[in-house]
Amino acid sequence: MTEQRRRRTVKAVRSENEEGDVVEAVDEVTQTDITDPFTGETARVVEETRTTRVVDLPGEQAPDLGRMQRIFGEPDLVNQEGSGRRPSVTVSTRLSRSSAAATPDLPLWLTVEYSTEWLSFNNYFDFMDFILCGGTLPPRTLTSPEDALLVNRIRLALRERRFLPFTDTDAYRLLKVATEAFVSAGCGIVPFADEDTFTALLNDPRFVQPAEERDITVNQLQLSQRWFDTYLEQVNGTSSRVLPYLAVIRRKLSDIRLKSAIFRDDDITLRDQEDEAERCYGILREKLIAPCLMELIWSYWHEQGLLVQTMNAVSRRFQNIRGPAERDPLAMMELDPLRPLNNLLWGYVQDEQHRLSVIRRAYEYDHHYGLTLEGKAVPPLRTADSRSKFLEAFHSLLYLCTQFYRQDDDTTVVSDAFPILIALRDLHLQLTEGQHNQWGDLPSTARVEMLMQQWLLARPEFREALPTRIMVDYPEPWMDRVDAMKRLQGWPGANIMHFRDLGHFGEQILLTVRFGRWNDATRDQAKVWARYWRSQIQSYIHAYRIVTGVDLTADATSPQQRNLIATQPSTLLLRANGSGPGGASLPAPAPTTSRFRARRDARAS
Repeated sequence: MTEQRRRRTVKAVRSENEEGDVVEAVDEVTQTDITDPFTGETARVVEETRTTRVVDLPGEQAPDLGRMQRIFGEPDLVNQEGSGRRPSVTVSTRLSRSSAAATPDLPLWLTVEYSTEWLSFNNYFDFMDFILCGGTLPPRTLTSPEDALLVNRIRLALRERRFLPFTDTDAYRLLKVATEAFVSAGCGIVPFADEDTFTALLNDPRFVQPAEERDITVNQLQLSQRWFDTYLEQVNGTSSRVLPYLAVIRRKLSDIRLKSAIFRDDDITLRDQEDEAERCYGILREKLIAPCLMELIWSYWHEQGLLVQTMNAVSRRFQNIRGPAERDPLAMMELDPLRPLNNLLWGYVQDEQHRLSVIRRAYEYDHHYGLTLEGKAVPPLRTADSRSKFLEAFHSLLYLCTQFYRQDDDTTVVSDAFPILIALRDLHLQLTEGQHNQWGDLPSTARVEMLMQQWLLARPEFREALPTRIMVDYPEPWMDRVDAMKRLQGWPGANIMHFRDLGHFGEQILLTVRFGRWNDATRDQAKVWARYWRSQIQSYIHAYRIVTGVDLTADATSPQQRNLIATQPSTLLLRANGSGPGGASLPAPAPTTSRFRARRDARAS
């Protein structure tokens, strides 16, 4: 154990007592940090001390009664000779939560948070205004002008390749190309290869401050060295380092070379090879070095929040197709041709055949997470592979995190993150088993389409077409349009903000589980992970309770609660909205004392 002690004076006051003596009261705080050299954990003990003594002031005039002087600096705690009085000392001690040293995988959590915020709608909205309409980026945007220029270069390149065989759809085509460029540039923001760039990012307060606010001690120089020398791994075929999880996959495919493109490889090491057929076979280098940090669960929760259904209702009305009700709630939605939204919706409707269908997404939700959609537009699915254990594994992890936070907040208990580590390994296995087939392209395609839907709904023209509540401060401008459509159509469900939180925070949590090296991780890494993502985990649990009525913090050992946490969210939504089996009532979570009462009644009988 190593100790580091610091003492500082908080306040020193001199005054005159009833006997006419000059009394000095000194308040000091002593902070002792005790560090375990094996685990790196630091316990902090804070002692508050007040020392009162009589001070002789030869040649000075004693202060008036009641007058106080504030004295700065370190006071002399030794009594003046001849004073004949001993100081009275009052000591108070309090415990504070121990801080955890940053583990080598902390930069991955920082990158995931930054990348997902980069792809947020508000950032996308600013980019679309900058790319499509000109002007400058607002100060609140997360990106730099260099990033905007990168997106613009990608947009110009895609513009020469993306065409629509319809008349008068150029504006919509530009919107689609710009959105695809934004997602392509943003989903792979991972500072793996360039050490100088990564070191500069660590000096950015936006990266380090969130960790320190979560009681995680960050030594920037040491963290950078451990990240590149210990955590990231070198693989054959590239000088760039890759994530440990992807390095394991690369070793399984060690006989396959890396290539920079699918059909055209500019690698100079292959120019003299005779076998030209080998150029069309290999591992894509960018997929290995900078994987796309994006999860399909973002699209799932936005679809459950009726974002897609809202745009479907708008497009049907735009084509003069009456709704299923006797009186169409959108009968008076008339969009004039003088403003851009009219032409943009024309292109959106014409391009319907090129978008993902709800059935296509439903099959992939089941393949990635074992999640299902229920509704008239979704027939019974016959899936070949389903992650049936994902939901229980994910919710068990969230429950164990709540148990850990209770321990971690108790300063008299040393919190144990080993149960979280085991749960992370189980969930990592579930996620990687579904990381095949359409996983590489469908999440990004669904994100492009839903971002465009949000952007169209955020247009000012919809403020007139849909009766929204102006005084509600939605964090994103498209949200009030979805809630307005729900009220018009009579669709049940919670506020769209809760569905947005489930998608946003769920994506961040699952990305860290998917790309982390949990099979070889330690409990310290699990502890840092749980502390860093505490706000996101608690926000997800809260939003899930509001949307489905199920409290994920309840005792997960009871059979009733285990059945609830494994129930499909779509089924819970139907029950909570009163349109499913059993009506609106949900069984209450079993109390923690239920088993004790059952045993007591059994003994009494």
